[in-house]
Amino acid sequence: MGHGGNVIDELVTDHREVEELFGRIEALPPGNTDRKLHADQVTMELVRHSVAEEAYLYPAVRQHVPDGDAIADKELEDHAKAEQIMKDLEGCDADDPEFDRLIGMLMTEIRMHVADEEENLFPRLRAACSPQALDELGDKVRMAKKMAPTRPHPSAPDKPPLNKLLAPGAGLVDRVRDALTGRGKKA
Repeated sequence: MGHGGNVIDELVTDHREVEELFGRIEALPPGNTDRKLHADQVTMELVRHSVAEEAYLYPAVRQHVPDGDAIADKELEDHAKAEQIMKDLEGCDADDPEFDRLIGMLMTEIRMHVADEEENLFPRLRAACSPQALDELGDKVRMAKKMAPTRPHPSAPDKPPLNKLLAPGAGLVDRVRDALTGRGKKA
């Protein structure tokens, strides 16, 4: 993650990467251990993406987009559902029957969220913000993703200023844990 361009281009590229990982999971037979490796990668990407959206995208939506508070609140609800699924998935191995149910739920939730953002939120944000503002948001989102946690933390704050203060510390701890365990290494 970290592609360049304005915030919308950055986030759409993230969406495509996650969909590619979903496709890899779907292409493998149930119980295959690579499904868990890909699920861990999906979780890492989605958590970083979500943290960055919560820190910068949704506050911008609240500020610039008509009805922005309602839109941002709905997006945060979507994130909370997905984060709880990811937390539950974290404790499952690929051969656990619960793994298939949870990964299916996560794919459904994320695909609906992505469609909503790309069809509704992003066009409204593009109409409400200057190209320069979208570029600046893209830079902020990329920086946030570099420092963001890589594991789901459902009880962590999802609104500024607390999320901006706590996410880098949680991110550091998560990256150390990932390095020690080898989590997220490409399959």
